[in-house]
Amino acid sequence: MKRLPTLLACTLLASVDAAAASRGSSTFRYKPGPDEERPVIIDATIGPQGSDFAMRLKFDRMPFGEECKQRCANVTLFLDTDASAQSGLLLPTKGPENGADLAVVIQGVREYKRQDAPAELNLRVKVRQLGSDTQSADGGELLADLNHRQDPERVQTDGTTVYLLIDATSALLPSAKKVRIIYHPAGGKAVQATIGGMLGDSSGRGVQIFKRGNWGRAPDAEPRKPRANPSGDNG
Repeated sequence: MKRLPTLLACTLLASVDAAAASRGSSTFRYKPGPDEERPVIIDATIGPQGSDFAMRLKFDRMPFGEECKQRCANVTLFLDTDASAQSGLLLPTKGPENGADLAVVIQGVREYKRQDAPAELNLRVKVRQLGSDTQSADGGELLADLNHRQDPERVQTDGTTVYLLIDATSALLPSAKKVRIIYHPAGGKAVQATIGGMLGDSSGRGVQIFKRGNWGRAPDAEPRKPRANPSGDNG
């Protein structure tokens, strides 16, 4: 896998909860257990950048590729964009994800473009908007289906670190001064943190992703490629 040069300088100026603040600039950190089968996020820096949520996500090992084979990353980050349980996901049972308005699903997948060609190893990112009538993380409206090859202006990787820009311009997406972040690894305890929201004083001045390139494009990003419909993946 081609290693990209240093792409970003991420500085979190948005306000975070006391627990996150005590750990420095990270929005949250997670210590994986010995039984984790798939790569997991161990350090995340998240904040508003213009009309996007910018993310720097560090995994404990390569989130996609030959190293993880059939057990690559399959994680979901939930964003409660107005920090309110009155809107967003409504699970049948109480859980920290209730109230989340966005689900960002990050998967390491094998995609087969042609039957006579080897699988293409991709980092795939799906973004779903979760309305109040949504009762599972797989529901809601699919806002984006991205991968690091075809969408380098929004998804890039550098070793075990993933950089994302998540569009937050949907007219139906609630906004507030605070955003609640929820990360709930499979079999683990949910990790939560609070950052400044789109209506906060730090919007557009917090985390900076791809800032050395043109707006919306990272330095050294390849031109956009025609999008093909994958015939299958292992996600």
